[in-house]
Amino acid sequence: MGHRRHSQPRRGSLAYLPRGRAKSMEARIRGWPEISSKEPKLLAHAGFKAGCIQIVSIDDREKIPNFGKQLVNLGTVLVTPPLLVLGIRGYSKDSNGHHAEFDVYYEEIPKEIIKHISLKNKEGAIEKAEKILPKIKEIFAIVAILPHTVALEQKKPYVFEVAVKGGDVQKQFAFVKNILGKEVKIDQVFETGAGVDVAAITKGKGWAGVIIRWGVKRKQHKSRKTVREVGTLGPISPSNVMYTVPRAGQRGFHQRIEYNKRIMVIGNTENGDYKINPSGGYKHFGFVKGDYIILKGSVPGTYRRLVKLRSQIRNITSKIVKPNILELVI
Repeated sequence: MGHRRHSQPRRGSLAYLPRGRAKSMEARIRGWPEISSKEPKLLAHAGFKAGCIQIVSIDDREKIPNFGKQLVNLGTVLVTPPLLVLGIRGYSKDSNGHHAEFDVYYEEIPKEIIKHISLKNKEGAIEKAEKILPKIKEIFAIVAILPHTVALEQKKPYVFEVAVKGGDVQKQFAFVKNILGKEVKIDQVFETGAGVDVAAITKGKGWAGVIIRWGVKRKQHKSRKTVREVGTLGPISPSNVMYTVPRAGQRGFHQRIEYNKRIMVIGNTENGDYKINPSGGYKHFGFVKGDYIILKGSVPGTYRRLVKLRSQIRNITSKIVKPNILELVI
């Protein structure tokens, strides 16, 4: 018998299925790292992708041949306006999962935010929340980020939860209660040289066939009815198509998380530490104003898209080394 030839994908991964369009422009973060600090802190921030530059620095990775030599890397500029802390949410946990037990909101939320979201704040909510703290397992801060503060056209704010870790539940509740209604800047959450995980919605490519979407090999010229299709969808019996068979469909506009992105620069355009704005501004974005960070490497998504930054959950290092940057090439 001859060998049966299968057109299997050469690139791509079955780890991300189904490859459908993301339900929202805002990426979800479902897992949070555990920290050993006794003092509570927020574990996430957010920003908007502005553009890319080149970072000229000294390689500080020990035990590699390039250690101490000049290194040029791609850097991604993210505009990071302050997060406004709107409320506190407490979760209990049992065999059925997590359950939200209480929501405590700031009483004087700005009108530009309150008109876009529905909040139900009851009198004495803080006192009621403090009484049930013993059965609470996790505390989250409800925060908002305003796109129009960085000259974007979108007026509706992004409202999401940020985990609070460190210390016990009572300390975490008191920590968020103390910053309720205040703004949290990027340098209050992360520091230069630390690693973060970035969550965003990737660029949308639209409908794509199996050749581009899965990397299936083209069939031989004139040997089949079609060339840019899969050779077989499976056996005759049972008459169903397995999910592992490459099919045409949506490509891009998926939620993705990339791990261990190093923060190279945390700055503010008013301080003048670095010149990061090119002549005429970044293409499709404009000029960066206010707080910003520069991450080493690329970031998912197109320009002007929301990118969430979470404390790294893999390969956590206790020692943070600040990068030695020589120049930023715009």
